Amino acid sequence: MNRRHLFGLAALLPFAAPLSSGAWAATPPLSAQDRADIARVERYLDTLKSLKSRFLQIAPDGSTSEGNAWLARPGRLRFEYDLPSPFLLVAGYGVVMFHDRKLQQTSSFPISQTPLGILLSDKTKLSGDVTVGAVMRDPGLLQLSVFRTANPGEGSLTLGFADNPLQLRQWSVVDAQRMETRVTLFNIQLGERFDEKLFDVTDPRTGTSLAPGR
Repeated sequence: MNRRHLFGLAALLPFAAPLSSGAWAATPPLSAQDRADIARVERYLDTLKSLKSRFLQIAPDGSTSEGNAWLARPGRLRFEYDLPSPFLLVAGYGVVMFHDRKLQQTSSFPISQTPLGILLSDKTKLSGDVTVGAVMRDPGLLQLSVFRTANPGEGSLTLGFADNPLQLRQWSVVDAQRMETRVTLFNIQLGERFDEKLFDVTDPRTGTSLAPGR
């Protein structure tokens, strides 16, 4: 698995160079049922304060990896991959940090530059800067496909929810090269309080904080 596909890497890292701007731009009008389901998802995400789970990731080449995930809204997330994977992803204090223990390389970038902000924002708004391109329903399953309104060609993020009641279970990312990475959550635990050290964005190599002003 390469770095671009870590955690559905396009869901965390800035997307690759865009294709034509029309790649995801042509979207059908939303029905009244679509708008009602979008409003339900917004309300659900606003009530989702913390989540801990195992995850399974399937990369575009079919390779799989697993690990532990922690999410605390607003603004914090940690994806810790099981060995032998050397990867660690942490979001906190407005920054996403990616660390490769094997190569001893660390990179960081603002959460605001990634679709991850949709999940971690204090107030969920699936309109304006974000466009819902499709709402898909199957028995017990609701999926919303979204993209950044200003740059539809850079890729899309599809959120998958178990329905009745809603619960986040999966997301998949299609990047600008039409490569898909899928992440599924299982053994989900809700409502726990986590040690803030889990979301520390200090560079493991240097001990330097990557958060602005810290």
